[in-house]
Amino acid sequence: MKNTTNRFAWFAFATMAISIGLYPLIYFVIDREFGLLASKSDALLGNVIWNTGFYGHILFGGLALLIGWAQFSKKFRNSNLQRHRVIGKIYMIAVLISGSCGIYIAFYATGGLVASIGFICLGVIWLYTTSMAYKAARNKDIDLHQGFMIYSYALCFAAVTLRIWLPTLTYFLGDFTIAYRIVAWLCWVPNVVFAFFWVRRKGLLLG
Repeated sequence: MKNTTNRFAWFAFATMAISIGLYPLIYFVIDREFGLLASKSDALLGNVIWNTGFYGHILFGGLALLIGWAQFSKKFRNSNLQRHRVIGKIYMIAVLISGSCGIYIAFYATGGLVASIGFICLGVIWLYTTSMAYKAARNKDIDLHQGFMIYSYALCFAAVTLRIWLPTLTYFLGDFTIAYRIVAWLCWVPNVVFAFFWVRRKGLLLG
């Protein structure tokens, strides 16, 4: 029973990561003024720098989400350590670009200051945990590396939880802007709490 539950959880985890990882491609096949972009002004949508930040954030964030989940499979990881390192480096570069772009576009977040601060914190902590994971790997501190990577991907997974919480809260609250302010924090804070207990149970981040 436990193995069946674990397999189902792993399948759900991978399915959500892959589907939302591919989600940014939608912006290239249909009218882009849908979803979050529908709440943006024409002036902002026409701003080249903002658009660069937006697409840099969603495309490289999608890439990080798309490739990162497999790294948590012990079987996949141990079968080819060189592949694990290559994927890890691609993930790190993707986070660096997506996180930096995310911090920039967060200043223009729908919902004002509350939403902006929430997304800025997400971007800063995501960059920090990923850089610490890379530093630990370079120092061959595997436990520390794994611990920080759990935090890093939990923050990356905010892309998934945002798309679960936002329509749910919008429906129940009847107000997109209020829901978005809440989701700017709700999409990642519970993920970090979950990561904390996961890391603690595994005895990682001992340094």
